[in-house]
Amino acid sequence: MNKNDISARMRENTNLSHKEKLQIVYRLSMPAILAQISEIIMQYIDAAMVGILGASATASIGLVSSSTWLFGGLLSATAAGFSVQIAHAVGAGDTKRAKGIFKKSILTSVLFSCLIMCLGIVVSFYLPRWLHAEESLWQNATYYFLFFSLFIPFRMLSTLSMSSLQASGNMKVPSLYLTLMCFLDVIFNYFLIFPSRTISLWGYSFSIYGANLGVLGAQLGTSLSVVAAGGLAFLYAIRKSDILNIKDVKESWLADKQIIKEALRIGGPMALQHSGHSLAQVVSTRIVAPLGTIAIAANSFAVTAESLCYMPGFGISSAATTLVGQSLGAQNKSLAKSFAWLCTALGMLVMSIGGIIMYFFSPYVFAFLTPVKEVQVLGVEVLRIELYIEALFAASIVATGALRGAGDTFVPGLINLFSMWVVRLISAYFLSQILGLKGVWIAMALDNSFAGIMILIRLKSEKWLHLTIQS
Repeated sequence: MNKNDISARMRENTNLSHKEKLQIVYRLSMPAILAQISEIIMQYIDAAMVGILGASATASIGLVSSSTWLFGGLLSATAAGFSVQIAHAVGAGDTKRAKGIFKKSILTSVLFSCLIMCLGIVVSFYLPRWLHAEESLWQNATYYFLFFSLFIPFRMLSTLSMSSLQASGNMKVPSLYLTLMCFLDVIFNYFLIFPSRTISLWGYSFSIYGANLGVLGAQLGTSLSVVAAGGLAFLYAIRKSDILNIKDVKESWLADKQIIKEALRIGGPMALQHSGHSLAQVVSTRIVAPLGTIAIAANSFAVTAESLCYMPGFGISSAATTLVGQSLGAQNKSLAKSFAWLCTALGMLVMSIGGIIMYFFSPYVFAFLTPVKEVQVLGVEVLRIELYIEALFAASIVATGALRGAGDTFVPGLINLFSMWVVRLISAYFLSQILGLKGVWIAMALDNSFAGIMILIRLKSEKWLHLTIQS
């Protein structure tokens, strides 16, 4: 069953069997899950490369990670504001409107990302000091965030293209480009992080060039991979995609009032949620920073290690957004509800299994990520705290994606903001005084559990099924 058949059956209110629904969810989820897993593997290798430089290098990146998530979240929210509209148009069978929305989203998104870039450049010179980090980390952290900011417009085009392709029902192509991006990241890092060196292979010696840029090389490697793979995804979307290509679209590049209004309705709450969540992460980093370099490094590696468990959830969440959005675009509320719960249950199952596996293999994961024994031991201890609640964490991720497909972003955003700022930060502040980094991760587990339960309650209420979809 191809994506056009799916959309047609949605519009015709044709009943899909449970087996067919599972096949559809599997077909849309699996490429995204595999891409996320490949991305995680590359992140592990990336972290291990930086880890060779020592705990200080890892800590300098971990220090500004929450700030990069803040800016990245704003880009994702911008892309979602347009891509959800594209999913609704595709579900309604209006390919012309889908193309028009995509074309108009490009200029608006790029202009917004340029503003974010300028803000990031200014902030980069003050961020490490604001976070009360050790002065030895300031230079690396500043350069890392500065060069992240310089490439924000390219990240915006990449995010918009892949999000729009997914909304059109094409999960395979974005997944391929994400995989390519991760592969290029490792290649670029190999040459940019380390100095020139000689390696021996099968009895032969080879001289390998190295730029010896250290932490800055890690950021440049990532940014260049975004430019390369994200640029290819953008070209595919505007020229090759059956649904999104804009070759014959005569409309203006300027987004009209209705598209902007709907993008703000969908993306605005997401932007506020991401901003509030990431700002809370920044505050959380301030709580962790005084605990020392070992704690910062262990915290950073633990977040990277856990991603192997939760990134598949984001892959399923992307499928949920697409399926719910297209179902509601086709005015098929029953199918939207069914897909929402099916994707959520699948996400909870997959992430729970991943959590169990990670619990037992985490010592080997940390041994791969860093040679520093103190970081390994602390990282395993804090990670295992979070692994107990992976099912509820999955519920918050996947169910939020399903609600996003309905354009329901305001209430989930409030839930996540309250959970992060009230449940996590308050408990993290007090628990860190007693238990150190372990207290911070206990607070994280409480936050994700609370958010998961509340998002499931929102999904159960079915109020999201009755939101007005602008056409």
